[in-house]
Amino acid sequence: MAHILIVEDDRDINDLIARNLKLVSHTYRQVFDGITAAATAEKEDFDLVLLDVMLPGLDGFEVIQKISATPTIFITAKDGLSDRLTGLSLGADDYIVKPFEMLELLARIEAVLRRTKKNNAAFNLDSVTVDMTTRTVKVKGREIDLSPKEFDLLEVLIRNQNIALSREKLLELAWGYDYFGETRTVDNHIQKLRSKLGWEERIKTVYKLGYRLEVKR
Repeated sequence: MAHILIVEDDRDINDLIARNLKLVSHTYRQVFDGITAAATAEKEDFDLVLLDVMLPGLDGFEVIQKISATPTIFITAKDGLSDRLTGLSLGADDYIVKPFEMLELLARIEAVLRRTKKNNAAFNLDSVTVDMTTRTVKVKGREIDLSPKEFDLLEVLIRNQNIALSREKLLELAWGYDYFGETRTVDNHIQKLRSKLGWEERIKTVYKLGYRLEVKR
């Protein structure tokens, strides 16, 4: 997974982001002002920076000019078009306006990490190896067949490991916004994944909600 610098002066938001990064197995460093952010990025290698704009010391637009070699996502309350254009023109890979959904932030992080090749292409758990690049799955070294939607659902579970996802959210993430099927479609695909991967105890049913891939080792 990735090593991420969180630059946010609101301690509650900073802590919330950190907790969710930890859930999906990223490592992180938390800082709360622009000067410390620039100094930390200079001393330590990061795969991604999550950067607020309105910061003490140096603002986010000043910070990104000092760390331009590191992929960056702005997370800010500044929602004006001119602010977005400024952030993107300075080299930001994405621009997210507060308030935001944590699952959206995690999805945006994964998208940037994939584009910048800063994320692991392989996922290993128990006797299962999942190659995200080739979309292949092996169990005990033997390749098994998954349908395209089974793999899409598996990837969503892996990207959001340890997070409880509703059936509706899984439909949205794995099937897309234009899918109007019933939520039992998710249940059927989950049962197939459990059987094929031997993950009966890994893919947990969350009562009255949906499912969670449990990766706490």
